[in-house]
Amino acid sequence: MAEGPFRVMLRMQIKPGMQEEFERVWLEVGDSVTSHPANLGQWLSRDEEEGVYWIVSDWVDEPRFREFEHSDRHLEHRTRLHPYRSGGSMTTMRVVAHLPGAASAGSHGEWVGVR
Repeated sequence: MAEGPFRVMLRMQIKPGMQEEFERVWLEVGDSVTSHPANLGQWLSRDEEEGVYWIVSDWVDEPRFREFEHSDRHLEHRTRLHPYRSGGSMTTMRVVAHLPGAASAGSHGEWVGVR
């Protein structure tokens, strides 16, 4: 059986009053992650809890993610987002199965940059 993607999930606590600027900068620097040849996509979600965001990114495998994680490209990405952060955590996992929903045939591109 083929292994599924390697998923990285970050929980980020953003400093009060900096949420909109964080979202803008996250979109500006996102291609430093998504342009990596091993990246399958990245999502930013705002939690109901004030100032909490979840970032999910999928990778072809763990070694390629770890390669990115230790790269200058990742350091620059973290450096740009660090001023907004007051805390956070990271969890990694292997996607075991995916069941697409009925609405998944449509494009989700309309979500980019929409508040």
